Amino acid sequence: MTEDWPAVAKAIKQRLAELDLSQRELIERSRVSKAIVNEIQHNTVQRRRSKRTLEALSAALDWHPGYLAALLRGDRPPLGDEPLPRSENDIPGRLAVIEHYLREIIDRFDEVDTLNERIDEIHANVESIVDRMKSDRKSLDS
Repeated sequence: MTEDWPAVAKAIKQRLAELDLSQRELIERSRVSKAIVNEIQHNTVQRRRSKRTLEALSAALDWHPGYLAALLRGDRPPLGDEPLPRSENDIPGRLAVIEHYLREIIDRFDEVDTLNERIDEIHANVESIVDRMKSDRKSLDS
């Protein structure tokens, strides 16, 4: 499996800039040693890191705990409160992800329904205006 350490380094640098955090603040927040943070942030040493290290850095950067690990694997990083399976064989974890996505889809459908109701209201108002204009035009023509 290829690991994308440059993507991890780039993401950390961008996120530090977004959050206006220094490396020192990242170290304090994550409780990861300065040497390790420096190696990862500047992509100077590419070696296997503990799951806890990447989770701690992700959380310290206000990301989902699995964010950097997903980037490292070349996967789409999870967002916010999205569940993260522990492995491919973690059936309950994978089902939790599916349920999460289904809730998001249902929420989007609710938003679409609300927009459709608003469009129906606007359509009814436009028809009413057109009917009034036709009526006014008939009375002017008579």
